[in-house]
Amino acid sequence: MKTSDKMLAKRTVMMVAGIAFISMCVGSYRLSGFGVDAFTCMNLGISGFLDMQFGTWQLIMNAAILVVVCLLARECIGAGTIVNMVCVGYGADLICFLVQDVAHIEMTLPLRIGALALGCVFAGLGVALYMAAKMGIAPYDSVAVILEKITRGKLKFQYARVLSDVTVVIVGVVFCLAAGDPLWMIIGIGTICNALFNGPLIQFFRVHVSEPILRK
Repeated sequence: MKTSDKMLAKRTVMMVAGIAFISMCVGSYRLSGFGVDAFTCMNLGISGFLDMQFGTWQLIMNAAILVVVCLLARECIGAGTIVNMVCVGYGADLICFLVQDVAHIEMTLPLRIGALALGCVFAGLGVALYMAAKMGIAPYDSVAVILEKITRGKLKFQYARVLSDVTVVIVGVVFCLAAGDPLWMIIGIGTICNALFNGPLIQFFRVHVSEPILRK
């Protein structure tokens, strides 16, 4: 096999593995019952305010961000973008089905805490793997890349990610309050953990896991 073919195969495996870890992340957050990820928090808040189906609003938001990405960071769009948008939700559904309906595991408090911890780790590892593969990333994951790019590196990726995550959580909370909906429907300790720690974890796994794998 040619070197270029080997590299393509490695990048493809990293992309698929990264998206699989993100699916496990979303499934773990859902099983923990401690709150959703930052982007979902915003979309739940806005869709509730607009009285619009969540999936419809999320599709609109992803499409809007994708337009911005096309203009400012076209290199972030690729096969991984489509695979992520299509497969993550179904992968998370499968994990929840296997745990709850097949294995019939009762999510006790220790298991919920463990699921939350796994969700945080899988989120960082998954994004790090499929970002390093450079085969396209989800529209929202591109936001931190764009912020780092337009600030010419002054705002490092991990801090740009924390900024974007905290911002969307605040937006979600504002719209949720404006709609008169209870905050527990969209935010929990898992949401806070995701917003504050996902950026640093992604950067950690990029430096210590995904980029070294790519260089081998």
